[in-house]
Amino acid sequence: MLYKRTKQISFIAIGCLLTAVVIIAICNYIVANNAKGRTFDNLADVPSREIGLLLGTSPITPDGVHNYYFDNRIKATADLYHVGKISRILVSGGDYTMTEKHGCDEPTAMRDSLVSHNVPDTCIIEHWQGWRTINSIDAVRNLYDFDSITIISQKYHNERALYQADHFGLNAVGYNAEPSPITSSRIRNTVREYFARVKLFLDLL
Repeated sequence: MLYKRTKQISFIAIGCLLTAVVIIAICNYIVANNAKGRTFDNLADVPSREIGLLLGTSPITPDGVHNYYFDNRIKATADLYHVGKISRILVSGGDYTMTEKHGCDEPTAMRDSLVSHNVPDTCIIEHWQGWRTINSIDAVRNLYDFDSITIISQKYHNERALYQADHFGLNAVGYNAEPSPITSSRIRNTVREYFARVKLFLDLL
């Protein structure tokens, strides 16, 4: 009897695991397929937009080490500005200085770094309620009333943000910043992104 019950539990567990894997795979496929032809690695290929949306990032990781994702997003944004692909930049993130050990004021950090890359302060708009990607996308449409943007982040993040942008009726493309050169960091973010894409669909229900 005990053996039979254990076997049933095992089948249920395996079934749940397989279902979860299928759901994750489907969500990932939908998001990636939706973004095809709309994210760009080469600067020259990016369509011109007035507004660039720089998604929230911190110069320091939660572990207190240097964040290469921050450096690369800043460089990508500054490059877009300097070649005339965007003329204004919305930096959207959260202020975590009081809530996290190594937290920072993301919009301020991004603005300061962009200024150090010769982007005029007058071209930068700061948004402090960008705790999540969907908050940043929502603000573009419903707070600032922009309808056409270039999203700047790493490719995996841009793909998800584009799906959200479509939901809000935005005309959006993505410019892909380089990922981190640290392999473990790339793997961690890739795994986390799979689950974030499932949550994306729950958010948009």
